[in-house]
Amino acid sequence: MYRLAFDIGGTFTDFVLEDTRDHSLRLWKVPSSTGAPADAVVTALRDMLADGGIVPGDISAILHATTVATNAILERKGARTALVTTRGFRDIALLGRQKRPDTNDMNLGKQKPLLSRSDIFEVTERIEADGSVNTALDTEEMNRIAEQIRDAGYKAIAVMFLHSYANAAHERDAGARLAQLCPDAQVSLSCDVSPKYREYERVTTTSANAYVQPIVHRYLERLEGAVHSEGLSAEFQIMQSNGGLVSPSIARAFPIRIVESGPAAGVLMCAQLGREEGLDHLLTFDMGGTTAKLGAIDFGEPSIVPTFEVDTIKFRKGSGLPLNITAIELLEIGAGGGSIAETGMGLIRVGPASAGAVPGPICYGGGGTRATITDANLALGYLDPNYFNGGLMSLDLTAAESGISEQIAAPLGLSTPEAAWGVHSVANSNMERAMRVVSVERGRDPRKHVLIAFGGAGPLHATRLARALGVPRVMIPYGAGVGSALGLLTADKKLDNSLTRVLPLDASQISPIREVFDHLRQRLDDELRHVTGDGSGIVWRRGCSMRYRGQGYELRVDLPDGEIDEGFVAAAKAAFEDAYRANYGYVDSTAPIDGIDWHLMAVIPQATPASLGRMASNVNVSEPALKGTRKACFPEAGGPPGNYVEAQVIDRYLMRPGETFSGPALIEERESTTVVLPGDTAHLTETGHLMIEINLEGTR
Repeated sequence: MYRLAFDIGGTFTDFVLEDTRDHSLRLWKVPSSTGAPADAVVTALRDMLADGGIVPGDISAILHATTVATNAILERKGARTALVTTRGFRDIALLGRQKRPDTNDMNLGKQKPLLSRSDIFEVTERIEADGSVNTALDTEEMNRIAEQIRDAGYKAIAVMFLHSYANAAHERDAGARLAQLCPDAQVSLSCDVSPKYREYERVTTTSANAYVQPIVHRYLERLEGAVHSEGLSAEFQIMQSNGGLVSPSIARAFPIRIVESGPAAGVLMCAQLGREEGLDHLLTFDMGGTTAKLGAIDFGEPSIVPTFEVDTIKFRKGSGLPLNITAIELLEIGAGGGSIAETGMGLIRVGPASAGAVPGPICYGGGGTRATITDANLALGYLDPNYFNGGLMSLDLTAAESGISEQIAAPLGLSTPEAAWGVHSVANSNMERAMRVVSVERGRDPRKHVLIAFGGAGPLHATRLARALGVPRVMIPYGAGVGSALGLLTADKKLDNSLTRVLPLDASQISPIREVFDHLRQRLDDELRHVTGDGSGIVWRRGCSMRYRGQGYELRVDLPDGEIDEGFVAAAKAAFEDAYRANYGYVDSTAPIDGIDWHLMAVIPQATPASLGRMASNVNVSEPALKGTRKACFPEAGGPPGNYVEAQVIDRYLMRPGETFSGPALIEERESTTVVLPGDTAHLTETGHLMIEINLEGTR
């Protein structure tokens, strides 16, 4: 039997087929179908099955990661959405928080909201913070609002009433009326999507869920239909931002949970590689055709956050759209192979706009007219125009050089090589700044980490990024160009839920704490029916966001398993104090501690490949790995920017474990090419991954 994993990105769609008998892997990469993502999937499916002599019934699981929800938010292309909220709180979603992300930047703007003020409707009702009813829901007014929303043609509706996390009765009544009177619209309730306090974050999360819900629903419906039309009837599973797989029905109900679907899968792949190679502290760098995603692995596990932001301005915390969902910590920027380069005020700018798969970079020959990072990398000699994507695509070097010459070199008075180097360098600088946010600004020392680079473009930029950050080693995994698809094979099924209940952490609150976790368990049991049949094999994990009484923000800590009793409370206090000491350097043993947001996660472990290394290679390892040489730009070898030297060209599939090559070198595989700088050395590990030792004394 086989497991099929595929990741649909903005430029390419990546596939991995795992034979569950011996865990061997087959890899594919095809251009994405921009208007109809399912088309690329169907085409690749037919090719894969025919190539391997596999019948559809041999596929036992279908695992999928997608950026459809992310793109709808970033591009503001979601459904027309209405918001119904408590009277007097119409402007919560528009005002945001008082704190500015940069107090010194007087020109710092705000991101465009998902909704305009005319999309927001107020209804008379009021719940107090303790859950008591101050003002009953005006049902006649609610019915009139529902009719207004229906007549205006809204396709999605978000409902966020004040303090509904403490008492959801009004929200559920309103939701039922909206569902009845607006049958063509999908309704999201904050008590289901984000039953946590802080109304701004709750309203943005619920609004975003509603905003992308019709898009995701239609996307999954078409994708499932296309896959099943090819005769595949296996279980379909979707990657979430928290690194777990869920059924399409849950993804449709809570599409906000899959916002970081593809990037999360890539980080899981890195965590598995770390376990294989005995590496506990990693920085992850995923550069595809549209964006670059940066993350971290701490003590062998992906860094998990209870909330995260999308669409930030210049990577600044507090400048984006906050979402109350558990997610793998990531920072995403508009720097991919298809990112467009242009000039302005005598400078080169790269991204965030992308040429995508269609029309694509100039060198694709698909009608693209704007110079991109891929065009620059081709002009710099890093890419073989006849071996792009394993030779399935040919690139037009002359067209790429002409585009860079006309659009970048001529306006700035540079030569074409200098202009191409400038585009490459600016992209590297953008990613370096973002990686410093993920590492240095969050307390991680890059010098004590290994950088794992993947994605089709990641290995082209990784070594220079490592030098700039002071990272001593770079790992390029086997199948780096399809890293997120590989990560899907390592994922477990996973569901999590949170609830706000402000409870003192002491023995007198044991019964209320039990009630909170019983409530969370009941909510998860309802969702688990869509994920697992008999409910066996589930691992339960508890957590809580806590603070000292009187503080404004919390620290999330893991809580022990077992009976909730005095020992549980003592262990929870100790866990909080350990986390507080690690973050702030001291603890106050006399101050009372409050639990604020309580978390419960259900994990259903899945089979994972024995290794993500080279497991499907049929090469004759007696052949030499050195293919020849090619002129490529390596200023590190001496000379001015745009200096070309002879670089070794290595066939990665012919490298033997332990075999070492020194830079300048270009190590080619079907889905990506790795740049090895002068002074750096690269070797293949026993598990088939490429490890590069960085010469930190070398010039950038």
